[in-house]
Amino acid sequence: MDRTSLIGLALGLAAIIGGQLLEGGELRSLVQVTAFAIVIGGTLGAVMLQSSPAVFMAGVRLLPWIFRPPASEFRNTLDRLVLWGSTARKGGLLALEPMMRGAVDAYTRKGLQLVVDGAEPHVLREAMQLEIDTWEDAQRQAARVWGAAGGYAPTIGIIGAVMGLIQVMQNLSDPARLGAGIAVAFVATIYGVGSANLFFLPVASKLEAIIARQVRLREMIADGMEAIAAGENPRNIELRLEGYFVQ
Repeated sequence: MDRTSLIGLALGLAAIIGGQLLEGGELRSLVQVTAFAIVIGGTLGAVMLQSSPAVFMAGVRLLPWIFRPPASEFRNTLDRLVLWGSTARKGGLLALEPMMRGAVDAYTRKGLQLVVDGAEPHVLREAMQLEIDTWEDAQRQAARVWGAAGGYAPTIGIIGAVMGLIQVMQNLSDPARLGAGIAVAFVATIYGVGSANLFFLPVASKLEAIIARQVRLREMIADGMEAIAAGENPRNIELRLEGYFVQ
């Protein structure tokens, strides 16, 4: 569990709500169903129009990463690669075959399979690099869904504000309806700017950072597998791969 995300989200909301209360305002004045529908509905529609169904759903599925990011255990992965390198040097590449059953993910199993099959080191690296590039491109497209939402939300909020002001101008002769129109106008702006800067854009940035870390981990695995296939000394493999992370 990434507590930083939970604390950050809670702190951002608390700052706005607390500021409203400190200014003597009421919380209910920030609750406007019309403004919410305009901003969130409009933003969602714009993002869906921009994205393909597959990319949009992939972006939605990435959201849990903000609170439960995928494991990126560099030290443990390095230890496994060194162990596999030692096993291969002592018992040959076929000795790694039982290790495939204990591999934690399909990407690592593929690398071990290529090593066991006797693939040339450069061929193995090309195959694994292609998978890295494809995976990274797909994940970054999905993460950009949230960045796009962060770009559209403030503009949709302005649209909501203008709509509220239109209502005000049309009902200048009816003071009882002026308050509702003004409330929608200002609250829609708050929803648009607030959702973009407190949620959509931070989510996009954090997903990009998580993806970059996962790519670096996969690069380390690919380098390790290439070194094992080339029969390099396990100690040399360890020293080289330590450059992928700060201990």
